[in-house]
Amino acid sequence: MIIRYTTKYFTSSTNHWATVSIPSRFLRLSTCIFPQNRHFRPLSSSRHRRRRMSEDETDPELQALLRESLGLGPGSCKALPSSTGVLKSAEYICNNAIDVAISPDGTRAAAETIWQLMQKKHYSTETWSSHELHPQAKDENTVNFIFTMNLLNFSFWSELSPEERFAIDYRGRRWTGYWSLVAALQRALDEGYPITTPSFWHDRHSSPDSLLSHIFRSATAEPIPLLAERISILREAGDILCSDKFHGRPVTLISQAENSASRLVNLLAQTFPNFRDTTTFHGREVRLYKRAQILVADLWACFNGVSYGHFDDIGQLTMFADYRIPQMLQGLGCLLYSPRLESRVRRLQLLKPGEDMEVEIRGCSIWCVELLRRQIESRHPEAKGKINAVLIDFFLYDSCKEMESRSQSQSHHRTGGPPPPASGDIHGMLPHHRTRSIFY
Repeated sequence: MIIRYTTKYFTSSTNHWATVSIPSRFLRLSTCIFPQNRHFRPLSSSRHRRRRMSEDETDPELQALLRESLGLGPGSCKALPSSTGVLKSAEYICNNAIDVAISPDGTRAAAETIWQLMQKKHYSTETWSSHELHPQAKDENTVNFIFTMNLLNFSFWSELSPEERFAIDYRGRRWTGYWSLVAALQRALDEGYPITTPSFWHDRHSSPDSLLSHIFRSATAEPIPLLAERISILREAGDILCSDKFHGRPVTLISQAENSASRLVNLLAQTFPNFRDTTTFHGREVRLYKRAQILVADLWACFNGVSYGHFDDIGQLTMFADYRIPQMLQGLGCLLYSPRLESRVRRLQLLKPGEDMEVEIRGCSIWCVELLRRQIESRHPEAKGKINAVLIDFFLYDSCKEMESRSQSQSHHRTGGPPPPASGDIHGMLPHHRTRSIFY
């Protein structure tokens, strides 16, 4: 049984208020088209009694009437909001967290340290392209590479030693972690596999699962984590991109975003289920959107803010809530863990995706980096426009990897001391939290 509702709206063409009858299943559609109108009431007139309808009936005439009355023409009513909602979610999580807190003193001290080190290293978007594995061309092929890379940019941690964990041998070096993914993609392209082309993932005949598994083959006995999930994500994205809407070209999404980073993040989350990094915290849906945001940030950094990387609102992005940046923030004294959470992290106990402790770590990390950004701008007015959450995240991640490398090197040369740390752990710091997830 479907209930119809009425709503009033003002038409600029006739300069008067009109009333239209709307089926209840179009309530969301009508609030999208009439965002300022929240006054819906069931029809009580006998000539507008409840009417039995099939749930799959589209009622195209009503939809056309609604859009025509506003001069919107054909198209989707799913207007993308101007904000991703991630920062608002992070603030809510932080305000309601039980096991994670932010230290004001630690944040103030860390902000100054981070800013001074970034200045000393001349840290900027150009740092992204300086790495030998990142693509250097500034064209659509690089957009495809970045899109593919961030479809698969999740869960590289391992409990094995650096010598035993999943790794890729490429260009005379052994790559682990995030860089193992980048190396695997570059190696595949060198070997003639069009791994960054959506039609390749879409075509099960040309790229069976066995071939995709071969592309991500490891130099060690440990395979890449969540291989089946990665293949499934490639298939899903390939099917979506190879539809008539996108014609196999990720750049279509960038064009639709109209130079808005927030709009592109929302478009990714709306279009691809695997980018929908949301969960429920204390009865409220919260958005974290790690991979969708870092995809946009990588475009911005790779293209240095121009061409496919031109976004007028890049400052709207937050840090990318993973397991590395929280480790750094805790080590810097910015994040404080409760004894029970610290015990679980120290014992390398798995935190389930979506459980309160895991959500608090991620949400508080996002809010903490926002506070770091504000503190830097407050102390250093010259930083305004030069610093944002993206650059702070990139800097903290690179610093964490440098510290990890030094820690492993010291362990390798140490004799008679403690055993080398598990992959991703750094001597003198709490280990990163353990969560297996496709979202980070």
